[in-house]
Amino acid sequence: MTSESAPAATPTPTSVNTPATTTTTSADSAAPSLTATPIPAAPAIALDPSADDQRNLHDLMAQLMSVYSVSDDEGPLTDMVEEFLRALPHLTVRRHGDTLVASTDFGRGHRVVLAGHLDTVPVINNFPPLWLEPGDPLIRGDVAAAHPHDRVLWGRGATDMKGSDAVLLFLAATLTDPKYDLTFVFYDHEEVAAEKNGLRKVVEAHPDWITGDFAIIGEPTDCGIEGGCNGTMRFDVVAHGVAAHSARAWMGDNAIHKAAEILNRLNAYENNAVDVDGLTYREGLNATLISGGNGTNVIPDECRVHVNYRFAPDKTLPQAKALMMGADCGAELGNGEHVATGGVFEGFGVEMKDESPSARPGMDDPLVQSLVDLVRERTGREPLAKLGWTDVARFAQLGIPAVNLGAGSPLLAHKHDEQLPETDLTLMAGILADWLS
Repeated sequence: MTSESAPAATPTPTSVNTPATTTTTSADSAAPSLTATPIPAAPAIALDPSADDQRNLHDLMAQLMSVYSVSDDEGPLTDMVEEFLRALPHLTVRRHGDTLVASTDFGRGHRVVLAGHLDTVPVINNFPPLWLEPGDPLIRGDVAAAHPHDRVLWGRGATDMKGSDAVLLFLAATLTDPKYDLTFVFYDHEEVAAEKNGLRKVVEAHPDWITGDFAIIGEPTDCGIEGGCNGTMRFDVVAHGVAAHSARAWMGDNAIHKAAEILNRLNAYENNAVDVDGLTYREGLNATLISGGNGTNVIPDECRVHVNYRFAPDKTLPQAKALMMGADCGAELGNGEHVATGGVFEGFGVEMKDESPSARPGMDDPLVQSLVDLVRERTGREPLAKLGWTDVARFAQLGIPAVNLGAGSPLLAHKHDEQLPETDLTLMAGILADWLS
């Protein structure tokens, strides 16, 4: 869901579709499943021309879920999706690495981009996937309360984001006369470090492939709209001292003690709620790691506090940096430590570790507003701010307004009991099909 940090080590699959460690119950489940139907590995992704839309949506979801696609192992699933898309005569399909871009060219006045990532975070005893009947004890209480009569698809990737991928594939196959030209993007490596992100690589290598007037990313939002996203930066704040034997501490200068001032500044900082285009974004400035010292009897000469700043989309990345370390500090990714010339950490050393820009929600764009109106009509939900970072920021950098809209709860993304009620598929597909038709 978020391209902010690399996951833990990935299990080695014993075949294309099956990882080494699997189970049919969740890690914490109080009771084993009573009604679970295991989903066999799909040989291909396909629609059944004799089936109705609901059945095809569910089949597409099951087919995608049955293929192991933890980051770095997306290739087999990308191959299957490519074969499916190339069989559709109204689409031009291009591939870069393990990212696919499929576009219509009907000469419409506007183009809409619909994007979804094919990779998942590592398996936690939740693969292969299962269909669960209503009442099954593996269904979470909150999901059962909201969807008491639904079958539920349980397993890795259900909400983040193979449910939305299934909807996008269904739309790619069935929208043969849309009112806008469409570009479908299925990309790899969203769940790991940003330099691996397949969407980023396509934008850099083939910018002409990713053009449009509006973009929708299928991150889980319970089929509501979450606009824009906070930006994020991670950096070390460094306190320096002088090493000495702890028996003669007066000969040194304790860097860990100096780090108390860094923590005091963090505690004193007031995190703000910021209104941008009618949506409220919550900022956050926090220490997430601390390290210092190299011996139990040595006065430490360095202490590093790793800081994560989540900033609202009223700020550009340079503006956010200036607030933390001064406008002329000079700290950039890969160029080592610099002294903060201003901002929260003035006077301390800073070393950049990661950065991603924010994205304004673009709620005043006519295309965005028309989709907001339809979502409100179907769900009763008003748009919300996206507080985490998503690839809407990449589209914002291209000048393309973008929102997050997808099946499943964002609160279940990456959890061991990740699951999706089947009606979310039909709700998302219905909203987008009607809006695009």
